[in-house]
Amino acid sequence: MELIANNNTEHMVLDHSEVVTNTSLNFIEANTEKVTLEHLKNKCTIPVFAKDNETTISHYQFINETLDIVHAQFPQTNLKAPDIRVSHVVKGRIPSAIGKPAKELMEHEKTIYYERCAFVIELPQFKQIINGNELALCIGGVRAYNQENLYSRKSLEKFKMFVGYQNKVCTNLCISTDGFTNEIRIGSILDLNQNIQNLLSTYDKDAHLNKMEAMANYALTEEQFGHLVGKARMFQHLSKSEQQGKFPLQLNDSQINNVVKEYYNCPNFKRSENGNINMWNLYNLFTEANKSSYIDSNFERNVNTYQYVNHLVESLKSDSASYYII
Repeated sequence: MELIANNNTEHMVLDHSEVVTNTSLNFIEANTEKVTLEHLKNKCTIPVFAKDNETTISHYQFINETLDIVHAQFPQTNLKAPDIRVSHVVKGRIPSAIGKPAKELMEHEKTIYYERCAFVIELPQFKQIINGNELALCIGGVRAYNQENLYSRKSLEKFKMFVGYQNKVCTNLCISTDGFTNEIRIGSILDLNQNIQNLLSTYDKDAHLNKMEAMANYALTEEQFGHLVGKARMFQHLSKSEQQGKFPLQLNDSQINNVVKEYYNCPNFKRSENGNINMWNLYNLFTEANKSSYIDSNFERNVNTYQYVNHLVESLKSDSASYYII
């Protein structure tokens, strides 16, 4: 894989004033750090497709174009600056530093770009109160170079987009099935516009809000919660034939353990005094645990938790059998 040369090399150094270190309220944790849009624009190199040296669409282009599209779609909305998280930094050096020992490199001789990037743009005018929590409408996306074959010739590039809500109590993302597209394939940044418009047109925010509001009407007892936790951990080890017909939960063991821990300790979404936990609180425990997922799988798992909790709600509502509920 090759990189496009950036002649503005003195601006490639990571300025720590552009990295926000507060991790108490991030929409994703994992191994990510928060950066600014200007940092991505001015201080990061851009990977290219190795066989033909054609440029990829950069993280900056992706986010900036999305901002322009959202501005056009919601002209009366005062958008907040995008919340950007990056991970898996790829380090390099400028040509004049070839052969120089790493420990002797000066800051202006170092280059970087990030393999993975996720962002959220909040539309503060579109807020709702659901089950006592303030939710804000958001639009966001993911770009992960590890999902591209950069050693080949230029091809359609993969992006992920969502429109949904963010719980302002805990910054948990609430993404529904129709508000997420897992595989936008585009050849240039100009192709992004139509894909975002298609996503916005298919997203039913009223249905999304109604389903989230209904979650608080159903609850699990402590015994049912314990059964669910055990079954969720067992599901991962079932054979493929045994998994058929059972709703998959994509959280891993450590994330399920975190759900159990917060069932007892979370100040906002823990169990009630009698041990019961309503499905809204359980949903938020799941989305909180999902913050430890890497950028390239985070949105998919977020959607999965939404589908999973709604599966549980339907089982309780109709008193029908479920693998997870006794």
